[in-house]
Amino acid sequence: MAVSGPGRVPPATPDFAAIRAEFALPQEFPPEVLVEAERAAARGPAGERVDATDLPLVTIDPPGSKDLDQALGVVRTATGYRVHYAIADVGSFVRPGGALDAEVRRRGQTVYLPDGSVPLHPPTLSERAASLLPDGPRPAVLWTVELDGAAEPVSVDVRRALVRSAARLDYEGVQADFDAGRLHPALAGLPELGRMRRALALGRGAIELEMPEQEVVPDGAGWTVRVRARSAVEQWNEQVSLLTGASAAGIMIEAGVGLLRTLPAPDPEALAGFRRTAEELGVAWPDGAHPAEVLAGLPPSGAVPLAVRRAATALLRGARYTAFDTAAGVPVPEDPGHGGIGSTYAHVTAPLRRLVDRFGSELCLALAAGQEPPDWLRAALPALPEVMAASDALAGKVGRACVDRTEAGLLVGRIGERFEVVVLRAGGPEGEPGEVFLADPPVVARCAGAPRAGRTALVRLTAADPGTGRIEFAAGDAPASGAAPTA
Repeated sequence: MAVSGPGRVPPATPDFAAIRAEFALPQEFPPEVLVEAERAAARGPAGERVDATDLPLVTIDPPGSKDLDQALGVVRTATGYRVHYAIADVGSFVRPGGALDAEVRRRGQTVYLPDGSVPLHPPTLSERAASLLPDGPRPAVLWTVELDGAAEPVSVDVRRALVRSAARLDYEGVQADFDAGRLHPALAGLPELGRMRRALALGRGAIELEMPEQEVVPDGAGWTVRVRARSAVEQWNEQVSLLTGASAAGIMIEAGVGLLRTLPAPDPEALAGFRRTAEELGVAWPDGAHPAEVLAGLPPSGAVPLAVRRAATALLRGARYTAFDTAAGVPVPEDPGHGGIGSTYAHVTAPLRRLVDRFGSELCLALAAGQEPPDWLRAALPALPEVMAASDALAGKVGRACVDRTEAGLLVGRIGERFEVVVLRAGGPEGEPGEVFLADPPVVARCAGAPRAGRTALVRLTAADPGTGRIEFAAGDAPASGAAPTA
């Protein structure tokens, strides 16, 4: 919060068009790609598939979403739980080696900006023919996972199917329905299973940071930044996605061919540093406790928990995609796990928005049917990690630029004001700036002379540049370093 300063100046409107230009985001699809997509949509999916239109399935996405990748149904059975997870069958629309295939390989993933996305696939597919909208049967890759009473999987099946979504729901609405005791029948088993799977994940050492997640949202005629709260429903739904990704990884590893999302376990130095920081902040660390247990035991809010969670980000470094094919002499990685999830994992649940998921789905379909993966699929695996690393980096930079420049626009007229912040990271011994979190508006920024982490402090805003997103604070009475014009 602000505690002193001059009168307010209207915020500067972020220029998302400039961000698109700066990062050379494509503005449209080439004509031949659009023609191919239209023909694929008109032709419909090829090949035989199971009729599963009687399954109770629903989608849960942010309000207004049209690129619906997943439809789910979770029910309690006599012996445990049954999960049906239908994934958009993008592979049935994209011809390997065609113009559409080449274009989506160049893009890598959908890039989201506050005023609209830069889609991976043309909207005729991603928002209509391939999307799991509730307006008719849709082709899908249908995962069926049977789990025992302890929520551990006992069997996995994946095949092409025809499904029908009963409803397009959003997280806020489903959470309200759950709170009111009127949950959709398709989701009857989700709360119980979601809780149990989260507990199992914690037992495996899954690290959940729960750091404030900033997002840019409309605010009247302009834009503002807010912290997006994750509901319990969103967390339970995430567990179904993780379960499916872990099942896919198991299929790939057993067959000796695949593409995993890997994250190495924290090295001893990183673990020791995190424990040292946590104990310096007064957080109890029981003998033998895993960092995941320490993080799970933190209060949901407060200066110390925020600082501890920020320090824990050092444990989650090195995520990448790892391809392997034992038949081609590329072995399964020695450490195939994902340290943040606590298990092996592969991306297969968002093919409309992420390139690699289409290849993962096609691979699992072939392997589950006892077939050899097609040559075009095997040939693509070695190049996909580099493609996805580049698109991940681009999407991350674009998202960060949108948040940073919106934050700077909100603060540009407040240079010189003093704010109460939470110190996430103290400054270094050689004058390196620390890092602070301002709650209103929610801003994470550098701070010169930041005092001890895990405490609140009064700092002065010294820079806010809407053109670059640069925001800087300083402890004490450091003078302002200037700001870009507000226009």
